[in-house]
Amino acid sequence: MSQKREKEETELKVPQSIGPLCTPNLPLSRTCVRTPDISDPKLSISPEISDLAESDKKESRLSVKRPREREVSRCSGIACRRKVGLIGFRCRCGEVFCSEHRYSDRHNCSYDYKAAGREAIARENPVVRAAKILKL
Repeated sequence: MSQKREKEETELKVPQSIGPLCTPNLPLSRTCVRTPDISDPKLSISPEISDLAESDKKESRLSVKRPREREVSRCSGIACRRKVGLIGFRCRCGEVFCSEHRYSDRHNCSYDYKAAGREAIARENPVVRAAKILKL
């Protein structure tokens, strides 16, 4: 019995270095939350971690101030530059085209379909050779 009580007591103990912090700003909560005491040397933050945290804060400030530029997807066809939006067709050469220029013969495609087809066939159909027969 006494061992169980000791276990229960140790599980429920709160260190004395933690002071209460009340948060009245929360609309439904009127409770206090315990936070660690900053002056406690056991809980001090190493300078390397604090430097990383400061650099992250600086980067986040820079990224928040800069407004995000919106990229408009347009057809990469010669003299077309039509907005394609959601219906853009991505070619194997890596460009996005409208419905008129989506075929390789319509936009001077640099992708070699013939070589890619040969490689695919060679990969799927390996050469099978019979074992050599010894002559008697």
